[in-house]
Amino acid sequence: MFRRTTFAVLAAATVALGGLSACAPISSYSGFQAIDSDPKDVKVGTDTKSTVRAKLGSPSVQSTFDPNVWFYMNQIKQRVAFRKPQVTARNVTAITFDKETEMVEAVDVYTLKDGKVIAYNNRETPTRGREMTVLEQLLGSVGRGGLLPQDDQGVPGQRPGDRR
Repeated sequence: MFRRTTFAVLAAATVALGGLSACAPISSYSGFQAIDSDPKDVKVGTDTKSTVRAKLGSPSVQSTFDPNVWFYMNQIKQRVAFRKPQVTARNVTAITFDKETEMVEAVDVYTLKDGKVIAYNNRETPTRGREMTVLEQLLGSVGRGGLLPQDDQGVPGQRPGDRR
């Protein structure tokens, strides 16, 4: 009797602990990961492009319109069980360099709170013409004479009597 109740209590405790561990969030890290130094540690007026590259490595992205702006980005997502992953942290460090001296002019740090939600427009632009049904596509070439030999007389670029 004592063994059965002990076994039942142990089984219930195992199921409860297993259920609690299944709800633990799973974190995933992506982007730039600071190992030796942090992008926030870059000093304005003393560091150059070469020292920043030596400290941090290559940037995640360079600016499209100005190659003197480097971005180091990372984010952390957490997912609980079957739910959609949620971004819990996002850091973007923008480092601006002077064009002539290549010295650091500004270091700006942006977080998840600085981001803005953009509403995408998923409508489609209609094209001219009409859409053909599957039956029209299959039977569209019937009767046009695609399988019969054609007389190419009078077609520009053809010599009389030239059969190919």
